[in-house]
Amino acid sequence: MSNAMTFAQELQQMKATDVIRNERVRAQFISVYNSIWNEGGENVYEREAIYFNQQLRDKKPLRECSGTSIFYAFIDLAVRGLTLSTGSQALCYLIPRNVKVGMDATGKDVWEKVCNLTISGYGELVLRANAGQIRHADNPVIVYEGDRFEYGEQDGRKVVNFMSAFPRKSDKIIACFIKITRADGTIDYSVMTEQDWKRLQGYSDKQNTYYDKSSGQYVTKPNELYSVNGQIDTGFLMAKCIKHAFKTYPKLKIGRGTALETEIIDEQSNTFDPYGGVGSEQPQSQQQAVQEQQHFAPAPDMSAGVTINPAEQPDNDDTF
Repeated sequence: MSNAMTFAQELQQMKATDVIRNERVRAQFISVYNSIWNEGGENVYEREAIYFNQQLRDKKPLRECSGTSIFYAFIDLAVRGLTLSTGSQALCYLIPRNVKVGMDATGKDVWEKVCNLTISGYGELVLRANAGQIRHADNPVIVYEGDRFEYGEQDGRKVVNFMSAFPRKSDKIIACFIKITRADGTIDYSVMTEQDWKRLQGYSDKQNTYYDKSSGQYVTKPNELYSVNGQIDTGFLMAKCIKHAFKTYPKLKIGRGTALETEIIDEQSNTFDPYGGVGSEQPQSQQQAVQEQQHFAPAPDMSAGVTINPAEQPDNDDTF
């Protein structure tokens, strides 16, 4: 049996709280970090081990996750150069997911709770800057009824003209937009209107409809963030606006234990395996198991835009 398979079996048997301080996990994290970011792996390991274990202590569902999934999520921090540091501009956080891993002898589905590193909208902007797709992105702007707002295209360029009414004339939200500075210095805008998020709400309702055997009826469990005091939650709308803005941009490659806040991205290339072979022996059907998301952390409040200097960085759809 190979060392990777032996280690994979050890991880599967480990308690979630024992994984991060395991010596082999420590060595793998430092090795991966230094190979991608050149140096600093030891210090980053100590910092992120504290943040990671703090979230495990604070959230019981995370402590119930498999050891292997904890390993994947932790290594993905090293791969992407992100931090679990909390705050209003948190780049990422941890959530548990229920994953179908097969069926038992009676034909009943077998589920496993796994840990996912979830990248916030703010973290996604950082990743896109690191990937050379953008130089800067302003914070999304909420447009209210009564504001002066127009958007369109002029001389082949997207144009947005906005002036907030002061004092505000209405609390009704009519649009949201984000201004992006591309890597070449040109400006891009993305706009979401009420029609756009109402369409997404319709998709969300369909995905959250199930058949209740006890009542003999179909029941819809809507996402409450689409209707807070009669309209969409502002923080939720800002996150949706970021996702909407990047639908035409190249997709980001993220790790085996990672997900963007509102979508699951393709697994990263097989040309580099930061997990040291752990998990490569698993059946393909298990690696592609359907995941049901359970959120146990609030979406971060992005109170400012983000600017990244590409010269200082190493080179490197929606669910509702």
